[in-house]
Amino acid sequence: MWRAAVVVRALRGGGAGAPRAASGAAAAQLRQRLESELEDIRGAGTWKSERVIASRQGPHLRLAGGGGGIINFCANNYLGLSSHPEVIRAAVEALEKFGAGLSSVRFICGTQSIHKDLEKKIARFHQREDAILYASCFDANAGIFEALLTPEDAVLSDELNHASIIDGIRLCKANKYRYKHMDMQDLEAKLQEAQKHRLRLVATDGAFSMDGDIAPLREICQLAQKYDALVFIDECHATGFLGPNGRGTDELLGVMDKVTIVNSTLGKALGGAAGGYTTGPKPLIDLLRQRSRPYLFSNSLPPAVVGCASKALDLLMESNAIAKSMAAKTQRFRSKMTAAGFTISGKDHPICPVMLGDARLASVMAEDMLNRGIYVIGFSYPVVPKGKARIRVQISAVHSDEDIDRCVEAFTEVGRKHGALP
Repeated sequence: MWRAAVVVRALRGGGAGAPRAASGAAAAQLRQRLESELEDIRGAGTWKSERVIASRQGPHLRLAGGGGGIINFCANNYLGLSSHPEVIRAAVEALEKFGAGLSSVRFICGTQSIHKDLEKKIARFHQREDAILYASCFDANAGIFEALLTPEDAVLSDELNHASIIDGIRLCKANKYRYKHMDMQDLEAKLQEAQKHRLRLVATDGAFSMDGDIAPLREICQLAQKYDALVFIDECHATGFLGPNGRGTDELLGVMDKVTIVNSTLGKALGGAAGGYTTGPKPLIDLLRQRSRPYLFSNSLPPAVVGCASKALDLLMESNAIAKSMAAKTQRFRSKMTAAGFTISGKDHPICPVMLGDARLASVMAEDMLNRGIYVIGFSYPVVPKGKARIRVQISAVHSDEDIDRCVEAFTEVGRKHGALP
């Protein structure tokens, strides 16, 4: 009887040595460790708070709690299409016609005509053979290297590539080489070392999101041709607005025929909702449909997302006027901030990192900017290297000259207040 009672108590979670007691101790230990780690983050001045927006995405926002009249300078809404009336209308129409979602992955019962139409449109826009959709570009990057590369192959990655490229490369079994940021001499040395492998793939961001600099694709492609390598680019911060027709850095630098694989996003310039894709040779796309795990095991993109991205591409292919307007606005901000005494990283890109160095300074200045009606965010370790904290400003086609001038004025005031300017 005693033994039976112990068993019953154990099954109910009671009694000596019960799993619940052990789990409780482990959970308490975990909580203590996590709270200590979180306190270290706060102490280092790198805590990331989430401001709550109570309006549509756009150049002007209203924050929860009544904060209206805020000018937004930190969204990836490069072309201002996130709240474009035609893009919203297209999303609503797709929602009504095709439903809220598919409740399925693509290869079971999750492919609708709009998914295939959008993939064809993406391939046509990039002048490639085919394209495949993902839930995000993070998923596209997580899915390509493992499916394409084997232990016989090599991948050569820029040291400042986006985290999603780094994580995607970690998942594959290829031999891994990391070259110094945009250093062509180092890349060539790594390519020479990698000659012993069957296939060599150079992987780089087209435009680097934290620094606003653009990869030297001409030189990368020349080296790739010299050492019989392929080139992969992530175009999340280039698609839609770099190049004469907004096709990205490969168009901007005249190497579209030299880049084999393009990964990019629908979640920034192209409507801003969600989604990513790979575009390139048809056999590669066919292989990804068979082997890419994020594609095979993730639900299809919701129809509303597909609808708004498709309309955004339509607007972009009809006219490049919106994209062209960004160059002048970017130059206006960069030149005025430089004249005020700030150091702006990168060149000719709407990502304009205001370099401050100190994490606390970046955080405090960003908060003070918000008090002056300018929404910007400070970036510090581990998002950027230690000692390279900055406030990243992003210019949008829908910012007015007055918006930009007001931002510069606020930076100047806040910079002098906190000692970032003399």
